Amino acid sequence: MILGTIISQEATVVSLAPQRLCNALIRRSIELRALYLHAAVEVNEPGLRSVLNENAQALEHLIAELQAQIRVLAGLPATRSHWMGTARRRFDTLLRGMPRSDDAWIRVLAREEAALLHAFERALTVESGDMAPTLHRQLPRLNAIHSDMHSLARAVGH
Repeated sequence: MILGTIISQEATVVSLAPQRLCNALIRRSIELRALYLHAAVEVNEPGLRSVLNENAQALEHLIAELQAQIRVLAGLPATRSHWMGTARRRFDTLLRGMPRSDDAWIRVLAREEAALLHAFERALTVESGDMAPTLHRQLPRLNAIHSDMHSLARAVGH
């Protein structure tokens, strides 16, 4: 009986690891989406505002798909950012001083977006189970956002 309990507990721990990994990615995506939406309100250029809103929408789809996959696996998906991410964003806002120029927003978003893309790539190196196909499906979406922000960052000299 004890051996059966230990095996059952180990199986639960193994199944929680991909869920935790995916929830961490969801939280980071939620934080970045919030930053995109905030920047879209703050920027002056209407074309840039449109790009930022489109990227926020792409992240919304990414978040929804990751949450759905966790539900399919009988897990509980993250639905909001981690409190540390929110605190970091507020601190960053205070430290750097608002309002930011459009160029500054582009640089911040490009940096944060690149970090999210790298987090997904790192996750794929450790996740080979049920979540791997879902993470692979998100890479084109993240690469499209990365391409947008990389082009904008190059245009402003970053």
